[in-house]
Amino acid sequence: MKKGMEYIGAVERVDFPNKGLVRMIPVEGCEDGSGEKDIRVTVKGALKGQKIRFRLTKLHKGSKKAEGRLLEVLEPAPQEIKAPCSLFGSCGGCAYQSLPYEEQLALKEEQIKRLMDAVITGPYEFMPIRRSPQPEHYRNKMEFSFGNGQKNGPLALGLHKKGSFYDILTTDQCRIVHEDYNLILKEVLALAEETGLAHFHKITHKGYFRHLVIRRGQKTGEILINLVTSSDTETRSADDAGQGKSGTFCEEAFFQTLCRRLQALPLEGRLVGILHSRNNSPADIVASEETTVLYGTDHFYEELLGLRFKITPFSFFQTNSLGAEVLYRTAREFIGEADGKVVFDLYSGTGTIAQMMASVAKKVIGVEIVEEAVEAAKENAKENGLANCEFIAGDVLKVLDTIEERPDLIVLDPPRDGIHPRALEKIIAYGVEHLVYISCKPTSLQRDLVTLQENGYCVKKVCPVDEFPMTAHVESVVLLSRK
Repeated sequence: MKKGMEYIGAVERVDFPNKGLVRMIPVEGCEDGSGEKDIRVTVKGALKGQKIRFRLTKLHKGSKKAEGRLLEVLEPAPQEIKAPCSLFGSCGGCAYQSLPYEEQLALKEEQIKRLMDAVITGPYEFMPIRRSPQPEHYRNKMEFSFGNGQKNGPLALGLHKKGSFYDILTTDQCRIVHEDYNLILKEVLALAEETGLAHFHKITHKGYFRHLVIRRGQKTGEILINLVTSSDTETRSADDAGQGKSGTFCEEAFFQTLCRRLQALPLEGRLVGILHSRNNSPADIVASEETTVLYGTDHFYEELLGLRFKITPFSFFQTNSLGAEVLYRTAREFIGEADGKVVFDLYSGTGTIAQMMASVAKKVIGVEIVEEAVEAAKENAKENGLANCEFIAGDVLKVLDTIEERPDLIVLDPPRDGIHPRALEKIIAYGVEHLVYISCKPTSLQRDLVTLQENGYCVKKVCPVDEFPMTAHVESVVLLSRK
């Protein structure tokens, strides 16, 4: 096998995250990897049962592993269906739309089981994956980017093209959000095009339009819109500049028009706030140096398991509200009785887990590094009438040294990269009888489970929960007990 050559293979399984494991197929007139058939080739985006053509991009020296880039699906998998979205395959947002939902669940369950079996050292209960109550139109937050689909092409607003850092596709018929999102996106894009201003370019750091963030409560229907721009109101789009168009842009008039047009949309939900955030950072992230409320309020409300949560523009909240209820019910089921116990909710976000534990615990202490999320958690606890919750802003690694109380039970819900090794040492040192670990990245979970087992914990239960239908992502809930 040679790097850069094209090969044909059959996909035998799909590993997390969305990596097809390919077996070479000898084909006349095409390289077949003869003599090296035991080399494992992973091709991202391929599905089990497909026959594919791919280009070899990496051959790991001294190992039997290689990587390839998918070029063409020669034969679909037997279980494949026509994807409901016309942009599927081009858009980088979804991975499994061409699979029936039951097949998606089976695939994710298989992936998690394989990862867990590879590191869990003793007997444990692996529970069937729990489905999202709503496989489509489920997201309560979307961050859309401004850009273009090709160099000097028309202004686009939506998601990144598959495998591209720069190119943006206008996703105005997205299937994983409510139709209200698509109506808002179309209106904002149309008005942005009328200005003739360019999108913020990732290399030159010039241009005005950056992101559109829409949040909508699945339970409440409340909608919060945030348009993120830079301060560059001079750089014109390539089309306008090429035609010699110019003119003075009045930002105040633009946002007055934006508010008027958004309020006139026939939305099913209720528009509660329109914001403008200014971000001049060269980094391609949704951030704010200054946020102005143009209409209504700077927050919206969502409900989970009978509790009400105030959500601000940049605070973390599970993106699938109905799926989050399944996730938290599972965690609460694993926790069991917590009467009279002190519970630590580490990486607590807006305090959803902490507040769900508060009714049955003596005290719950949440630790979260995002100050805005901590303030929201405090307000949420007060609104829900919970007096036994305490929320601390700061890095878990440092904050644990300042807390006087000792926990009886610890719930962990870290970011995608998992728990910092030194923070994990401090968590283990408490010696609590039970830990509940909620993970959105099973490979990070896998790594942390190795450390936990080496330091006196054993895995009792694992349950995958599909928080992200149509995508390659999946949540897992794990119960660990002290040996």
